[in-house]
Amino acid sequence: MEVGSDGKTKMPKVAKVKNKMPAPVQITAEQLLREAKERQLEMVPPPPKQKISDEEELQAYKLRKRKGFEDNIRKNRSVMTNWIKYAEWENSQNEIQRARSVWERALDVDHRCITLWLKYAEMEMKNRQVNHARNIWDRAVTILPRANQFWYKYTYMEEMLKNPAGARQAFERWMEWQPDEQAWHSYINFELRYKELDRARAIYERFVIIHPEVKNWIKYAKFEEKHSYIHSARTIYERAIEYFGEDNADEKLFIAFAKFEELQKEHDRARVIYKYALDILPKDRCENIYHHYTIHEKKFGEKAGIEDVIMSKRRFQYEEEVKANPMNYDAWFDYLRLVENDGNPETVRDTYERAIANVPPSQVKRHWRRYIYLWINYAVYEELETKDADRTRQVYQACLELIPHKKFTFAKVWLLYAQFEIRQKELQKARRVLGTAIGKCPKDKLFRGYIDLEIQLREFERCRILYEKFLEHSPENCTTWMKYAELEGILGDIERSRAVFELATSQPRLDMPEVLWKAYIDFEIEQEEWENTRMLYRRLLERTQHVKVWLSFCQFELSIQEPTNIENTRSVYNEANRSMRNNEKEERLMLLEAWKEFEYEHGDEGSQEQVDKQMPKKVKKRRKVQTEDGVDAGWEEYYDYIFPDEESAQPSLKLLAMAKQWKQQTGDTDNQGQSDEEGSESESESSGSSSSSSSDAEES
Repeated sequence: MEVGSDGKTKMPKVAKVKNKMPAPVQITAEQLLREAKERQLEMVPPPPKQKISDEEELQAYKLRKRKGFEDNIRKNRSVMTNWIKYAEWENSQNEIQRARSVWERALDVDHRCITLWLKYAEMEMKNRQVNHARNIWDRAVTILPRANQFWYKYTYMEEMLKNPAGARQAFERWMEWQPDEQAWHSYINFELRYKELDRARAIYERFVIIHPEVKNWIKYAKFEEKHSYIHSARTIYERAIEYFGEDNADEKLFIAFAKFEELQKEHDRARVIYKYALDILPKDRCENIYHHYTIHEKKFGEKAGIEDVIMSKRRFQYEEEVKANPMNYDAWFDYLRLVENDGNPETVRDTYERAIANVPPSQVKRHWRRYIYLWINYAVYEELETKDADRTRQVYQACLELIPHKKFTFAKVWLLYAQFEIRQKELQKARRVLGTAIGKCPKDKLFRGYIDLEIQLREFERCRILYEKFLEHSPENCTTWMKYAELEGILGDIERSRAVFELATSQPRLDMPEVLWKAYIDFEIEQEEWENTRMLYRRLLERTQHVKVWLSFCQFELSIQEPTNIENTRSVYNEANRSMRNNEKEERLMLLEAWKEFEYEHGDEGSQEQVDKQMPKKVKKRRKVQTEDGVDAGWEEYYDYIFPDEESAQPSLKLLAMAKQWKQQTGDTDNQGQSDEEGSESESESSGSSSSSSSDAEES
């Protein structure tokens, strides 16, 4: 739109469209309208400036504005923004009465709108209408007493007007409604600004009754402490502890009280407060108490006090551990050790009872191994520390009743119980305990413990009976046979000891037969029964042809102080060599080396030469290697021993040896000699294949 020089509006010229072909991109009517709307919003024409030159125009302007405001209110009375704009416009025109009328009409519509009251009162205060503002605040707090903004503004206005009495009266009216904590603090700070300590103390008294939280009691006490009323502050702390009692006690209150006493250098009082808190508070809420108590003792306490605090802290930690996992027996052991150091028998017993109540849920012995030591430690404590024999006996009996003896048992518990009865000079009870143990669940350890007890008491007949029961229970136990025979030997009954050994060697099954035979042979040697020893060696060699048995036999013959011991030893070596021809070659080589050493020490040149002739030759051979799946894995080299009696059965070996010697004499090269060696070794393999069935299997 353009305006001409004559003030008339001219329409813009419309450009002529020359190309009337359709555009490649078509625009819809909706798009045109949207763009027009957007451009209209972007280009908002400025409001016209109107200059008012006389009273009539001003009145017309006011009438027009009032009519607009009234129309808006008439359209929607509940929209408070229209009322507020209307009242503020009237105020801007200095029409205070009309503005008040608008505010009052708005309050009639919605008297619970906080903004209306605030704007209304602010208008009166800006216009310095104090009584009107006070009247509005009074009406507002009467209608909406829970709106804290009204009270804050009201009291602030009175204080700014230098009217503390009016402000105090407003605060008192407010406090009757029991507002939140911040309102009470505002009242207290108001009194403190005017140095009214007694009034502030009285407000605190009412405050902690209406809001009896721990933090409010602590603030009250710190208020007294800040103003140097130490006795009053201590009294407040004591009242707070008494008010909350043991059921609702809070750790923050005790910590604040103890720190207060610490600042006053009353360390004994602080220590008593900490201990009292630890006694009455639950264990899960004592961690912070322990922390501050430890710091206090480290700063002001003695060594004993510090240790006491640390023990209390550790006790709390162990309580938490066993509460989290009652089956954690290691934690119970540590806890019990700590409690035992404290020295209170009732506490120790109570802790032991709590620990042994956590029985393993499964009947598997490995799950009981740690648990059973709780009972053992309990019994040892009752016996050694409290000297209570009856209670110790009850502990052992309860433990034995709890163990499922049909599944497993613990011989250690039975033996400890029996040893306890012996210390109490109750021998019959001890025997009855061990007899019951053997009857219910016979174990090697129980038999050995019972036998050791009877040996210490020199009851050898009972020992014989127990050994017989033991051997009936496990006849394959060589150690038991040896101990039984040893007992008979100690008692001087050689025939019984020999009979025991004979019974033992005649058993079809033994766990360590070589140890038993060695013990029997050593027994006969100790008795200097040479013929019996030779018979034992012969009997043993009928069972086994082991090289160590032959070597032991030879050593025995050599050790006998007889004129013919050398010949006997040589004959044993000769017999062993003949009998071991079909044994492993390494064992036979071991025997021949021992024989050779014997001849070089005790023989002559002829006997030495005879042994040297029987020594084998060491030959390198090759054989195929197969994996577990039967697949060929190549060849490997190994060393074999060829004895003279094997060479006599294989005459081709001598011929090959001579051929090898002749080739070495011709002076061929080393490589050719090596190839000849390999050829001779392969020929020795082929010729050695006829020696025995075992070597055939290896060389194939």
